[in-house]
Parts: sequence; C-alpha cells; structure tokens
Amino acid sequence: MKRLLLDTNVVVWLLLNDRDAVSAKATRALLDERNGVSLSAVSVWEIAIKRSLGKLEIEQDWARALARLDFDPLPVTSAHAQQVEHLPWHHRDPFDRLLIAQAAAEEHALVSADPRMADYGVDVIW
Repeated sequence: MKRLLLDTNVVVWLLLNDRDAVSAKATRALLDERNGVSLSAVSVWEIAIKRSLGKLEIEQDWARALARLDFDPLPVTSAHAQQVEHLPWHHRDPFDRLLIAQAAAEEHALVSADPRMADYGVDVIW
C-alpha cells in the first residue's frame, strides 16, 4: 500500500472530469484500491482563492463534488507549517511548499505534474 497526496492541479483535473490530463502512471496509482488517497486542506484553500480571484473556472458546487470523490482529508497542522521553513527554495509557490512539507511529514507520495516537486526529495508520481 502506498499513501498518495494529490497536488492541486490533479484535484482540479479530477473535478473538471479531465482524466486525460492525468498521466497513465498517476491514474493507475489513483485507481489501485490498495493505495490511500489524501486531499489536503491546502488544495481546498488554493481552489477557493483561485476561484475568488477569477483565475479558476469550476462549477459553483465544487466543494460538494470534491466531497463525493471520497478522498481522505488531510488537515494542515502546525508541524506541517513549521516544516516549510526547512525546505530549500527550489520553488516559491506557498501552496506547493506546504503540500511538499505535508507529503514529507506524512510519508505520502505526491501525485503531481510539476517536475520541480521531486527536487525536494519526496516521492512524486506522474
């Protein structure tokens, strides 16, 4: 069993039902019933902010649609937030940095199309 943490880009593609945007390897990992799939509060926060700024067009009822996907919720803890301080600055996106910290702290593989995520030493599936 592998524990997976979804990057926000993957969450958005799943909400938009854009399965072709997700790589075959990532799709196999997500469909493997032996794996646990976690959704971070970070991704929910990022989607909400991007919608409020008009940077993301997604259905109004996106939060309810997300709940129907039945991922394991992963809250942000103070330990996750503190771990961000120790990450190298390969990447400046605060959402991605917190997702990386969570993946490392919780020993999750990160499902992400962003090749820079692997620079942090976390397992990335794409």
